[in-house]
Amino acid sequence: MIVVRRPEEADTYLDAGAMRCPSCQGRVARWGYGRVRTVRSLGTATVTVRPQRVRCRDCGVTHILLPTALQARRADTTEVIGNALAHKAKGMGFRRIAERMDRPESTVRRWLRRATDEHVQWMCHQGNRRLIQIASEVFSAIRYAGNLLLHTLCILSAAAVEDRRRFGFTDPPWDLIGIYTQGRLLSPPRSG
Repeated sequence: MIVVRRPEEADTYLDAGAMRCPSCQGRVARWGYGRVRTVRSLGTATVTVRPQRVRCRDCGVTHILLPTALQARRADTTEVIGNALAHKAKGMGFRRIAERMDRPESTVRRWLRRATDEHVQWMCHQGNRRLIQIASEVFSAIRYAGNLLLHTLCILSAAAVEDRRRFGFTDPPWDLIGIYTQGRLLSPPRSG
């Protein structure tokens, strides 16, 4: 999987031969499309996408180009899952979150279980790197408040706000957070 801000940007990189394989750094080329996905957004809105597939010319591995508004293997957008994590960080349980977001309790419980301490630390590191890169003075002003998930979301949000302010990005903050977390707001399932 390769995370892209927008499909049209990916087309530009592909046309220029500038997109690289995450496995071997070889050049990738278009290789058809993945299956059509309909993903739930906030409320009852849905987003339908047909992500592009690319193949590395060197190693032959194929990858899906995943827009940052989506999460790998999830039926809800980055914004929906991010809001659920924000509710958890503020102390809400999965039942109240599910009710507030109109999602099945089992789905929300699965999301929250995928936000392991190890993964949240990884996300915090990703947010720290981006925020230090673009606004070290803002990074220095953020103090840890005793809740790792809340702190992580604060760091990621600050990076998104600074990217929008400094570089004029118009992407929604959760989409930018999707870039920083490489489409993995939740930890991937363990293989094996």
